[in-house]
This record gives sequence, structure tokens and C-alpha cells, in this order.
Amino acid sequence: MGTSVLSLRMDGELLERLRQHAARRGMSVQDYVVRTLIRDDFDERFQAAVEETERFYGVT
Repeated sequence: MGTSVLSLRMDGELLERLRQHAARRGMSVQDYVVRTLIRDDFDERFQAAVEETERFYGVT
């Protein structure tokens, strides 16, 4: 799996909040943001799988 670069522009207040959240977890801001995105992506994919399973089995 390769890597790519994503550049974000944000205001100083948001960046400071991200730094604080990351520091509480002993992470860099970059790692914190990436893990948050991965977690959100997993949640969306999991929810889609649950909904598809419910449609397949006719659960309402």
C-alpha cells in the first residue's frame, strides 16, 4: 500500500484543539487525524454492511 500527501488549511484554533487531543493520546497531530479518518471510514463501512445484511434478511 502506497502513501499520498493530503494538505489541509485550518485556522489556528482548530489546529490547537487537534494538538491537545493528539497530545492526550501521546500522538502527533498527523497520526491523530489519520486514525480519526480511518475510524470514521470503518464506522461508515460497518454501518453499510449492517444495513445490507438487514435488507438481505428482511429485517426492518
